Amino acid sequence: MPPFASKIAPGSDAFRANAAAMLAKVEAFRAVERAVIAHSAKAADKFAARGQLLPRERVTRLLDPGTPFLELSTLAGLGMHDDDGEARAMGGGSVIGIGVVSGKRVLVSASDSAIKGGTVSPMGLRKALRAQEIALENKLPLIYLVESGGANLLYQAEMFVEGGRSFANQARLSAAGIPQIAVVHGSSTAGGAYLPGLSDYVILVRDRSKIFLAGPPLVKAAIGEDTTDEALGGTNLHASVTGLGEFVARDDAHAIQLARDLLAKLKWDRAPARAKAAPPKYDAEEILGLVPVSEREPYDVREIIARLVDGSDFLDFKRDYGAEIVCGFAAINGFEVGILGNNGAIQPDGSTKAAQFMQACDQTGTPLVFLQNTTGYMVGSAAERGGAIKHGSKMIQAVANARVPKFTILVGGSYGAGNYGMCGRGFDPRFIFSWPNARVAVMGGAQAAKVMEMITRAKFEKAGGVNEPVLKQMAQAIEAQLDRESTALYATARLWDDGIIDPCDTRAVLSLCLSLAAEADARKLHPNAFGVARL
Repeated sequence: MPPFASKIAPGSDAFRANAAAMLAKVEAFRAVERAVIAHSAKAADKFAARGQLLPRERVTRLLDPGTPFLELSTLAGLGMHDDDGEARAMGGGSVIGIGVVSGKRVLVSASDSAIKGGTVSPMGLRKALRAQEIALENKLPLIYLVESGGANLLYQAEMFVEGGRSFANQARLSAAGIPQIAVVHGSSTAGGAYLPGLSDYVILVRDRSKIFLAGPPLVKAAIGEDTTDEALGGTNLHASVTGLGEFVARDDAHAIQLARDLLAKLKWDRAPARAKAAPPKYDAEEILGLVPVSEREPYDVREIIARLVDGSDFLDFKRDYGAEIVCGFAAINGFEVGILGNNGAIQPDGSTKAAQFMQACDQTGTPLVFLQNTTGYMVGSAAERGGAIKHGSKMIQAVANARVPKFTILVGGSYGAGNYGMCGRGFDPRFIFSWPNARVAVMGGAQAAKVMEMITRAKFEKAGGVNEPVLKQMAQAIEAQLDRESTALYATARLWDDGIIDPCDTRAVLSLCLSLAAEADARKLHPNAFGVARL
């Protein structure tokens, strides 16, 4: 088939207005990411005085120069707990992402000890758990760059029980045959002491590493013993007495080099080189002007697809049936995919079309890419008579049970059960990212306000009178609340996605994620019953 013919006019006033609005949204989330980095960088003098590298400097030194690093959940916990979203933006207290070390693809998890000593917040815990989930599903080695005071005790009730899952995950990763390397740059104490304990290899930094279950004050309070950090869990103890550490480094830089050397020596497949496929016929920058400023203004999702797929070549599946769901076959950087996108609310016919398409892709092992922009499933008497529930259920069954890797990009609205049918977070896509204009909610703020106004009005009428000012105030408050709680920043703070991305980077991000899935499918692990234990 010929490539898709775009109907967009990049020189039009509407296009320029759309692009300006999208760029403003991109700048808004990038500004918050810069605030996180700036917050961490404030400790530069303190770290230099101790002869240490800042956490982000450690990550940079670990990665192979010039290779891509896909940082994940950069704004986890934004505006929650101790994160104020501005001067004290924390990014979940860690730097987590997928990169290349010694030629091998790995997941890196680094404590940001420049922020509150690397103590872990509830959302920081969830970010770490998500990282372990990604490592297991994509068969990626983990390198932990550790320096943390452990859990933030002010929020222990939100963390203690679920925190055990991180240790269970480490044990299961090791047993699955996925190596874990812990570089202990400073403290890794209390519950955090089990992180190196459950890793397969531990690299210690002389005169800096401190690993113990209880520090001197707690030991004194519990058993009356006077002791020191070094005696309880210093480098010399764990290198020569307990055997917890396998390698001892002079300083941060040497420790990172040892981690690189170790990974180079491990028998593990290198990140494969891949020939570049034909680029899209249209410039990726044009994506910025595709999405109208108003959420109510429709556009053809094929315009997005044409700027993501190889040669802008897209084979439409049942184009004229259930037209509000766009399904079709394409390739992204040489990876064959099935793509589903939205051109409106999902009708019963669209549900059956999508379900069939997903099952067909599952039959051939073709990964699925979802481009979400929907108000949800159509409502009303016509939709109900057409089998909206029955057919929508088929679509949800298909997405839940498809065995192929699934990747979701929220390119616009993600409302109601449309979030489910189009593979939202609850349906475990391999990766899910948002554009900065994305909206996630059970319904729009205006719709929710109107529903509640109608219900409340009926109650007032039964009680004998309608208080219009109260109704208006209530409706305005509800609309404001839902609008505030549906933004991309609100969603990413709660890990409803794996991060917000610049729309222009969508093809590159999908290409990387598809390559991770392909490598994982091809990689043979050597599992055992209990992992690697220090005996």
